[in-house]
Amino acid sequence: MDEQRARIQDDLRGLLAGDVRADDVFLQLYATDASLYQIRPLAVVMPRSADDVIAAVKYAAAQQIPLHARGAGTGLAGESLGPGLVLDFSKHMRKIIRVEEDSVRVQPGVVLERLNSQLQRDGRLFGPDPATIQTTTMGSVVAIDAAGSHWLRYGSARRHVRSLQVVLADGTLLELGNEPLPAVVDPAFPQKHALIEQLRLLLWRESELIHARQPDSRLNRSGYALAEALQPDSIDVAKLLTGSEGTLALITEMTLATVPRPRYRGVALLFFDRLESASRAVLEILPFQPSACDLMDRRHLSLARENEPRFDRLIPTDAEALLLVEQQGDDAAQVRDNLRRVVDHVRTSKHLAFEARQALDMAEVDLFWRLAQQVTPTLHRMRGSIRAVPFIEDIAVPPESLPTFLIDMQNVLKRHHVTAALFGHAGHGQLHVRPFLDLQEADGVLRMQRLAGDLYELVFSVGGTISGEHGDGLSRTPFVQRQFGPLYDVFKQVKQIFDPHNLLNPGKVIGDDPDLMTKNLRPPITSPALSPPEGETVDPQRPAYELQLHWPGTLLEDTVASCNGCGACRSQAPNLRMCPIFRAAPAEAASPRAKANLMRGLLTGDLAADAATGDDFKEIADLCVHCHQCHSECPAGVDIPRLMLEAKAAHVASHGLNFSEWVLAHVDLVSRIGSALAPLANPLLNSRRARWLGEKLFGVAQGRKLPRFAGRSFMYRARRRKLTRPTRRSGPKVLYFVDTFANYHDPQLGDALVAVLEHNAVAVYVHPEQRASGMPLIAVGAVEAARKIARHNVRLLADAIRQGYHIIATEPSAALCLACEYANLLDDEDALLVAQNSSEACAYLWRMHRSGKLALDFSPLSMTLGYHLPCHEKALQVGNPGENLLRLIPGLRVASLDKGCSGMAGVYGLQRANYRTSLRAGLDLMNSLRQGGLQAGSTECSACKLQMEQAVDKPTMHPLKIMAYAYGLMPQLSGVLAQRGR
Repeated sequence: MDEQRARIQDDLRGLLAGDVRADDVFLQLYATDASLYQIRPLAVVMPRSADDVIAAVKYAAAQQIPLHARGAGTGLAGESLGPGLVLDFSKHMRKIIRVEEDSVRVQPGVVLERLNSQLQRDGRLFGPDPATIQTTTMGSVVAIDAAGSHWLRYGSARRHVRSLQVVLADGTLLELGNEPLPAVVDPAFPQKHALIEQLRLLLWRESELIHARQPDSRLNRSGYALAEALQPDSIDVAKLLTGSEGTLALITEMTLATVPRPRYRGVALLFFDRLESASRAVLEILPFQPSACDLMDRRHLSLARENEPRFDRLIPTDAEALLLVEQQGDDAAQVRDNLRRVVDHVRTSKHLAFEARQALDMAEVDLFWRLAQQVTPTLHRMRGSIRAVPFIEDIAVPPESLPTFLIDMQNVLKRHHVTAALFGHAGHGQLHVRPFLDLQEADGVLRMQRLAGDLYELVFSVGGTISGEHGDGLSRTPFVQRQFGPLYDVFKQVKQIFDPHNLLNPGKVIGDDPDLMTKNLRPPITSPALSPPEGETVDPQRPAYELQLHWPGTLLEDTVASCNGCGACRSQAPNLRMCPIFRAAPAEAASPRAKANLMRGLLTGDLAADAATGDDFKEIADLCVHCHQCHSECPAGVDIPRLMLEAKAAHVASHGLNFSEWVLAHVDLVSRIGSALAPLANPLLNSRRARWLGEKLFGVAQGRKLPRFAGRSFMYRARRRKLTRPTRRSGPKVLYFVDTFANYHDPQLGDALVAVLEHNAVAVYVHPEQRASGMPLIAVGAVEAARKIARHNVRLLADAIRQGYHIIATEPSAALCLACEYANLLDDEDALLVAQNSSEACAYLWRMHRSGKLALDFSPLSMTLGYHLPCHEKALQVGNPGENLLRLIPGLRVASLDKGCSGMAGVYGLQRANYRTSLRAGLDLMNSLRQGGLQAGSTECSACKLQMEQAVDKPTMHPLKIMAYAYGLMPQLSGVLAQRGR
């Protein structure tokens, strides 16, 4: 940290209650957003209140430091990036202050999806629905005047803004709304009267020019909304500030109108053999007053078919374009009839669409919408330097111009030898065009600039706008003056009234740099320089960083580059799991995106190579608990767990493990000792003094309920039963890969597995030389120790596979090691062989059932269980095999507790430092398990079991145990199950 940043950090920490960071590692997280750009700020401020914002603004004004407001950082135009102080409102200022009959008062950091979840209780919602609804904050929604697919029904954010509490550039706090004229003088707020009077004089004087220079498109986000602000007897300052991108004032609270939530929705998918036919169909559909009408081109449809089997069945292979049309209403029959009329008119009467699908069931409606909402992000799954680039992705034209405009646009693209993907809200003329360009090459950058200029001229020729909903930011500000001509000078005067010293997000909306769009582009990612051979030198242009994992070819660079910063991993939506730590403590550092940004910094040289071994880097890397949910759910499939294993391994290679980490990483050794001393160890688990001492010595949270040690390990039992000898039986045979929990804490689980498999004529072999999976070592980054275990296990497991065995594990984490982690650690074909021939036990049994080979002679079991799907089971992408098996048992009622991660995350939840975060992350699950109708819980994961039993006086059992009991193979479980089933 240089002297200036250190001084700013110290100064602001003395002025604010919120957080202030200015270290290199933390600033790397805020140097990018979802755009093409990278600008490192001087410092990041995370205010807790309006008072903090006022203090930061006054300090910045005194020091002449620019200010940049930031929400979730999901903007596509670089709106929140800048070289000054970034104010991140998303961490602390996220309160829903009050909900009234038709309005709501919120702070700027409230996430739109969370707001609508709360409003749903009253049958209301905030109408505008940007694509980032699950992550975007209300401050950003208002600051860029966000819209979305449902603009036809709800319009943009500006329509719903009633008043804003803002901090002006001099630190003045004002409440601004639709202000009557003449302005009322309030002695307490003289600045307000002066502000309104200056605006009145300017806007009235230029009213003719203001109205003359508005685009003909149905919506416009470029420039300042002077026409909407200028009323006959008032100035709606709130509407003027909406869409101003933080260049005129900083929003600290807002009052927003809400609307009734529609009771019924219906969606039709209309398929076309030509894009032109789809664009003509839009004009035929609009008279039916749809609530949404979205357009997708062939590339998006192909991606959808590739990435989702259900879409492969849904979308005809010869479709060149699709229109998604929605009808809403409070009468189901009316919605159905309206939708049918649209389909009949477009397909039968006009012969434009060749096929159609309709959905009225809410699950199917949501599936159809998923097609529109998730396809564009999957463009980032592309590997290599050519990417789908957002810079002309926000044009809007009058809908009646669409048929000819799309043809002319294709000609412009061809002239520049560029192809592009097209998605849009065609009903209101909004088009999201993403050309495929290589911005790591000078030619690609030049082509970007020329293409934008030519395409925007085409947009202007039909009365369109360069920005319909995403804002001007860095990518479009150079073209604002070309769009508005002399009105641009009025914009500059408005900026001067609000921000005379140009400190609020300078360079956005108002800017004189014609090359701004191509400056501050993200630097290219290069391979790290490893330790060079003797006699050679390291290329000074390559960052000197020694890799700890096996990264074949350009896999590392491709993995890092695949994170475009979209921010989807910041979601707290109930239908996703990523990221449990971010959900428990929403902060940018906890997001998976932050980890990719750190690795990008290393590979581009923006962070020094030794940053990877520093404490600041480790602090963020440790927020990854290797649950793999971001890897599974990221639209681009970025392997963040692997990146963070690389980062943690670098720190361990340099500094080793602290004592607490060493103990938890070697939990198998601890459990082995505990099991050997079970008569002494088990009483200590319930001793307050022993738990207190364990926290002080080993860092294990004294409040955490720990599992009892078994007096005899499963491996001991297996040897006694001669299971450690290879089977000579014919037929299917498996090798049981025993995990620490089943071995030393719950050997009855291993017994249940053996009993169930043998009941189904599957022979079981327990290799006597196998070792525990090593997942705790992997979680803390001790890769050398983990690699030794992996190499040992892979050798003996691969030999068994060659002898006809299939490998199974009852612990999902152990199964994930076999399927994924070992291959990351070893450059070894045997590791791939093991990955391809191993399964989690329930997944293996479910496959047996689907092939008709699983015995179904279960006895009825009258009880209700709550089933939780573990994260590592989900990461294996095998569905819900444990839950499915339980549903085969007659009389057993299974409630799916789909409440996300349990929060335990292996050994993470054992640590004192993580205990409260772990409980917060698992709170929804535990509350669900407390339901009176549930007698017990069930899950495959031992760590999840500990969490589920932490605060709930109900047992949680592995599905295999319940199956064994229902088969009549383990009557000793009747003490638990029979009693609970009464």
